[in-house]
Amino acid sequence: MKIPFPVLEALATLTSPTPLMLPERLAQTDAFTQIKEAIGSGPFKFVKEEWQPGHRVVYVKNPDYVPRNEPPSWASGGKAVKVDRVEWLYIPEAVTAAPALGAGEVDYWENVPTDYAPALERDTNIVIRSNAGALGTVRFNHLNPPFTDVRMRRAVLMVADQRDYLSAMAGDPKSWRTCFSFHACDGAEPDELGGEALSGPRDFDKAKRLIGEAGYNGDRVVVLDAADIPQLHAEALVTNDLLQRLGLNVELATVEWGTVIKRVLMREPVERGGWSVMNTVFAYYDMINPATNRFLRTGGLTGSAPGWPTDEKIEALRAAWFAAADDVRRRDLADQIQQRAFEFVPYIPTGQLVGRRAFRKNLTGVLDAPLPFLWNIEKR
Repeated sequence: MKIPFPVLEALATLTSPTPLMLPERLAQTDAFTQIKEAIGSGPFKFVKEEWQPGHRVVYVKNPDYVPRNEPPSWASGGKAVKVDRVEWLYIPEAVTAAPALGAGEVDYWENVPTDYAPALERDTNIVIRSNAGALGTVRFNHLNPPFTDVRMRRAVLMVADQRDYLSAMAGDPKSWRTCFSFHACDGAEPDELGGEALSGPRDFDKAKRLIGEAGYNGDRVVVLDAADIPQLHAEALVTNDLLQRLGLNVELATVEWGTVIKRVLMREPVERGGWSVMNTVFAYYDMINPATNRFLRTGGLTGSAPGWPTDEKIEALRAAWFAAADDVRRRDLADQIQQRAFEFVPYIPTGQLVGRRAFRKNLTGVLDAPLPFLWNIEKR
């Protein structure tokens, strides 16, 4: 490293993008060629022969793996595998997953929808655990009109109400909290400086005047809607309604999440299959600081996530955050990044959801972590 670098904060992520280390012969594969060989050095082995895309993934205990001689700690520590086989099933319909868990046909449910939590809590054979969950986001496409104009993005920010989004996505107020911040409100950077842009009174008249000043002329606005993920579907419906109330020419593109993932990479105008707005959520631990919040990258086509915003001020502040030698300085820079983000509006935070997972009581040793780590678990 040529400069000080917070390695733990930047690389010790729990979800994508994850720093996966490839064997040299695979790392030399052309970037546009699919890698078809799955190799892992961890406590489980992937069983390629039993893989059914979109339905089932099978893992078995790796007999060659030697765990560290210490207690497990989320994704670190001793990873002792105590079951011989794990079948990870994709069951998109909650109405199917809930009875399967209740009947013991499955042992663990990774993401429990809010509507199903009360019934599961009444089942004496099931344990439910909660965590800080995820932060919702409304992401703009900064390459194509109309959201290339910051006034258009600010207009939406003026009328977006986190309570509307969270109520639609999670229902019961016990299942969400407002978070007027670009950082997770349960992390090391929970400040809401500049957050009055979201927490203050919503002003449709002012927003419409700003849209007029931006010269909006009826450009088609395509909102991506992942209908197979209830929370994202609800988020998209709120966004669609909000943009319609602002007088925009909105089209709701309702597809499944896999199609959203493919389409969001397209940089073409909406007339050629592109998009204007996407709706998604990020795990709270991915939004804790500027190192892990990739939606706060504003390096344009080569240095930011789909949406491709460009803002030199945020990038300079982020670089200073990485170079800072102490936590006090980093905290100040994180505040400055947030205040600039509320001016530039790379995306709109829609609030923080409570995450829930459920498992049957015949499982012991389940780690109290935000993700389902499968080591240390025994099945009676």
